[in-house]
Amino acid sequence: MVDLHAHTTASDGSLRPAELVALAVKQGLSGLGVTDHDTTAGVPEAAAAAAAAGIDLAAGVELNVDHPAKLHLLGYFIRHNDPALNHRLEELRTFRETRNDRIVEKMQSIGLPVTLEDVKAEAGGPVIGRPHMALALLKKGVVSSTQEAFDRYLADGALCHVPKEKLGQEEAMRLVRGAGGVPVVAHPKSLKLEGDELEAELRRLKDLGLGGVECYYSQHTPEFEAEMLSISARLGLIPTGGSDFHGLTKPDIEVGYGRGDLKVHPRLLDPLKTIAAGR
Repeated sequence: MVDLHAHTTASDGSLRPAELVALAVKQGLSGLGVTDHDTTAGVPEAAAAAAAAGIDLAAGVELNVDHPAKLHLLGYFIRHNDPALNHRLEELRTFRETRNDRIVEKMQSIGLPVTLEDVKAEAGGPVIGRPHMALALLKKGVVSSTQEAFDRYLADGALCHVPKEKLGQEEAMRLVRGAGGVPVVAHPKSLKLEGDELEAELRRLKDLGLGGVECYYSQHTPEFEAEMLSISARLGLIPTGGSDFHGLTKPDIEVGYGRGDLKVHPRLLDPLKTIAAGR
């Protein structure tokens, strides 16, 4: 099996890229997608480790895209050093640093005993985000789980939330395509649409440049998985799949196996490779 959706310490995961590859090998995977949020910084280390271990690496990224609901766009087999992509991602990271300061200030303003230094200590790397804030709140005993931290303080609309700068839909598609990659909608349930409305939305996104949709995912029911496979076939979108592994902030999700029953066949890599190689 393969896992095409996993995160490292380059964004909000708890394992370094090489450690993630080692875990994938231990889990018996033949392929891995490294898809950190708004950064490709973990790809070189992961690629070197994957080459040494003899498993396929799908160099990727996960972009937060402006949408009435929630749209995350995965880019697969990108050129991780693409100048246009990385310039835009650097702008997003600069905004995120300011946003992190504002979130911590909000937490402190309501009496939560968390400092930016506490959050950085949980990150294990240069990039920090809300999952690290959740871990800091958990360590301080403010909450009993990272999910509670998000629900009460960090999720969109929660008490300490600060809006995030997002890419436009066409811009995100253009950046991924321009870097030689294939744009794929991550966890399509986040679009909060069903049936014909979901299919219509994916068709609209395909017209903007979408190439695939994440049909296999840790939180999908068998029924929703079957629906997504049917929609992807009708629309000519490539089906992909992954666990969305993060490590400590999502302790119930295993790399390669999600919550225990995820199975993503290695044949799903072939069409992604074919499209990327043709550019």
